[in-house]
Amino acid sequence: MVPPPLDPADVQVAVDACLAAHAAGEVPGVADLRPAVRGTLRAFAAAVPGHSVEVRVPPFAAVQCIEGPRHTRGTPRAVVETDGLTWLLLVTGALGFADATAAGRVRASGERSDLTPFLPSSQFP
Repeated sequence: MVPPPLDPADVQVAVDACLAAHAAGEVPGVADLRPAVRGTLRAFAAAVPGHSVEVRVPPFAAVQCIEGPRHTRGTPRAVVETDGLTWLLLVTGALGFADATAAGRVRASGERSDLTPFLPSSQFP
């Protein structure tokens, strides 16, 4: 089942609300995190199509991306997992992938799991 499309303007509003809450030292609410994470993950997968890496941001969403061997069953060869706020910081360029990984905020394993060449996403300032 294909999820309904998210309005890019609504996604940007949610991303901005999450980043503003973070800048104020607050934890972004789920009502903003959910559309922000889902929308940015979908945009990321569209910008970097493929099936060799699974990016997981539980409990919000997971996508497959990056060209390479196709994953079809079981655990993917490459997995990147993080929390919602960290994902938003990565996709907007507020946090580097190497720094997030070193700090334990991102767990990345397998070939092609370094997302550095693809982050930040130009779609989300």
